[in-house]
Amino acid sequence: MTNDWAKAEMSSMLGEFEQQLDMIGRIRRERAQIRGRASVRGRRVTVLVDVEGALLDTTFGAGIADLDYREIAKAVTEAAKLAAVDAARQARELMAPLLVQRARMPRLHEFVDGMPDLTDRLGEREPGSTDTAENGDFSAGAEPFAEVIGRTRSGVTDSGW
Repeated sequence: MTNDWAKAEMSSMLGEFEQQLDMIGRIRRERAQIRGRASVRGRRVTVLVDVEGALLDTTFGAGIADLDYREIAKAVTEAAKLAAVDAARQARELMAPLLVQRARMPRLHEFVDGMPDLTDRLGEREPGSTDTAENGDFSAGAEPFAEVIGRTRSGVTDSGW
């Protein structure tokens, strides 16, 4: 009887896992299409950035000649920061359902005796955390990733090539 329960539980978990994989694929495609946009100085400067905050387009509107070069440069920088915040907000909204679903799923260490819980080593931030692009911090999760890269780094300059 307990074997039937375990089979049903595992089948349910595999179904949820497949749903998560489908959702991740959809999110990945939609995330690539995210664009943040911001206008400043009375719409005289408008910028468009991708989800990573990379500047894609800058448009100057009517009245741009009223600004000197220094003001234009400041306006572009300000608009780019605001557009990056917009893109980050859209990305968080897109990811929210996946994070909710993921939080419900059991962790591997709950099934495998002796398996450590690695979640705390991932450098994850809680959804809605303020240490993101809103504060000019685009390095969310960068330290753990850099640490891994440093340990496994090999490239075309490696003597093994």
